[in-house]
Amino acid sequence: MTVTIGRRELLVALGGAAVAWPLAVRAQQPAVPVVGYLNSGSPGPSTPTVAFFRQALAEAGYVEGRTVTIEYRWAEGQYDRLPAMAAELVHRQVAVIVASPTPAALAAKGATTTIPIVFNVAGDPVKLGLVSSLARPEGNATGVHFFQAELGAKQLGLLRELLPAAARVGLLVNPDSAFVEGVTKDVTAAGAALGVQIDVVQARDSRQIESAFATLVRNKADGLLVGADSFLFNRRVQLATLATRHTVPTVYFNRECTEAGGLMSYGTNTPEMHRQLGVYTSRILKGAKPADLPVVQSTKFEFVINLSTARRSASKSRRRCSRAPTR
Repeated sequence: MTVTIGRRELLVALGGAAVAWPLAVRAQQPAVPVVGYLNSGSPGPSTPTVAFFRQALAEAGYVEGRTVTIEYRWAEGQYDRLPAMAAELVHRQVAVIVASPTPAALAAKGATTTIPIVFNVAGDPVKLGLVSSLARPEGNATGVHFFQAELGAKQLGLLRELLPAAARVGLLVNPDSAFVEGVTKDVTAAGAALGVQIDVVQARDSRQIESAFATLVRNKADGLLVGADSFLFNRRVQLATLATRHTVPTVYFNRECTEAGGLMSYGTNTPEMHRQLGVYTSRILKGAKPADLPVVQSTKFEFVINLSTARRSASKSRRRCSRAPTR
């Protein structure tokens, strides 16, 4: 049977189809997943490391702004802000929380037992209570253990090789760090074995960093170790400037500190560490469970020397010695 309709009825029918068709197409498109990125530090100093994370996501098909949305939360070194920020991401119902480094990971773990967490921590995740074991995390969290909190003794040994006569070395730590007690204990024990006195100085803001260097200069410290911490990482330019100004040979915990003007560093390969965060995040977005993803332990470590800083420090030391009174 043939049905004849008029021109007006045809236009009305086609108009209705034109409205319904894009709505139907949009309904069939999958929702863009939202990733929460919780960081103890600041966005500016962390730009290079976040780039490695985003690159790994993009290689897995998750391009920020197109196929994935990333909600950033930065504590700016104020660790007491992290619990509220983690709670915001939970309320936002993000698909995954990426938490870096340790203070952020602990805040995320305290905020949810259901949303998957991919962490990046300096200390043992089992001792921190983030996972049941490295091989079988069991809960809603997994990630990367990058060992920075355990490298103080090695860093002291490298400083002593540079300065064989060093008898007094400073250790700068953030008192709010989760690892301050362990790092202080390890470095002090290593100092005792080498016959080196360790002077512990603390700083949780820029003004206290200035005071810490004043104390080191007054005590005539031969060198300085900077304890691994996101706040101190964010202040790496200030630290390098003060160390050069006061001619205090300093060992840092990652290459970014050396690239900012520090003398030397020994620590984990940063690109590898943050790329792994992106790899695990993409796997979880595709359906993997944190409990089935073993914690990755860093295997690449870097010893980096800033030759320009070394030359300036040596030149400054020679000028100081030439002005010293003769006996």
